[in-house]
Amino acid sequence: MAKRMILMLALTAVFVAGLGFLKFRQIQTAIAQGAAFQPPPDAVTTTIARQEEWPATFNAIGTVAAVQGVTVSADLPGTIDRIAFESGQAVRQGEILAQLDTRQERAQLVALEAQRDLARLNHSRMRDLLDERVISRSEYDRAMTDQKHAEAQVAEIMTTIERKTIRAPFTGVLGIRQANVGQYLAAGDPIVQLQSLHPIYVNFGVPQHEAGRLRAGREVRIVAEDLGGREFAGRITAVDAAVDAATRNVQVQATLANPEGRLRPGMFVQAEVVLGASQAVVALPAPAISYAPYGDSVFIVTDLKTQDGRAYRGVRQQFVKLGGSRGDLVAVLEGVRPGEEVVTSGVFRLRNGSAVQINNKVTPASSRAPKPEDS
Repeated sequence: MAKRMILMLALTAVFVAGLGFLKFRQIQTAIAQGAAFQPPPDAVTTTIARQEEWPATFNAIGTVAAVQGVTVSADLPGTIDRIAFESGQAVRQGEILAQLDTRQERAQLVALEAQRDLARLNHSRMRDLLDERVISRSEYDRAMTDQKHAEAQVAEIMTTIERKTIRAPFTGVLGIRQANVGQYLAAGDPIVQLQSLHPIYVNFGVPQHEAGRLRAGREVRIVAEDLGGREFAGRITAVDAAVDAATRNVQVQATLANPEGRLRPGMFVQAEVVLGASQAVVALPAPAISYAPYGDSVFIVTDLKTQDGRAYRGVRQQFVKLGGSRGDLVAVLEGVRPGEEVVTSGVFRLRNGSAVQINNKVTPASSRAPKPEDS
């Protein structure tokens, strides 16, 4: 009985050992197959990196601002008696825009002018009487004071009448009328916007590390996409003395001619500042750049090998330093050498060492000056 039990245990042990060995070999085979597995290559487009000479420029988004811009308003309260302009009209400095009702002031002026004339006559008589020593010096001084007081009252009421004649403070273009004839205006109530459009300002911000390269007199090229990509030329006229603590940008102001008034205050434009001599860059299509918080990179096609030594076409991730952009192209300052093959589409699917299959039948746009219809 004991011998039979021992034999059964021995057979069971051999069976279990054989089964364990079989599973061990199966697991080893699966691991080896997994290590040797190569995912199918990703289809990408590529371009050969070429060195180009680009002018040293800085690009920024700017805002158009008037050299002079005000809301013309009533200086004194009153009722509008006449409006002498149309909305959108160009006016010159000093032109009458509106006239408030001054009938009461003009009536007061007539009475005060009569008092002034009487005071002048009294002053003249008193001077003659003083010469004849009929009156005292104090009586003459009182008459002279009355004359000056009367003249001051006349001047005051004439100034009030003049202040109720609202004139253009400078040459410019009017906005939309905000008041009507017969309307009562309190002091400060708006009548119309007035903007000086020629010349005109463009304000834009630059990072603090670029501010040292910008100074008054540098050339600025302004592109207004809302005007069909029309270009305007100007120069930097002011650089702010302080850095914005919130954005760490420095505000820069450029002045440019705007004789036709096409640029309007509040418009967004593209500002390009010429910083100096041209520099050598590698220009790549914008989709070739993989942007990330830890650094921008591109994928360069090269020959790689698997762990078992088999060669394949794959990509190497390369971090780069970027410069400005022109149309569809981005300048790469460091990280890519001329002649290297760079992936231009499909970069979001790639990682370092990925296998790729190149298909350049359709490639991304790469124009320096794309047109809207090409977008």
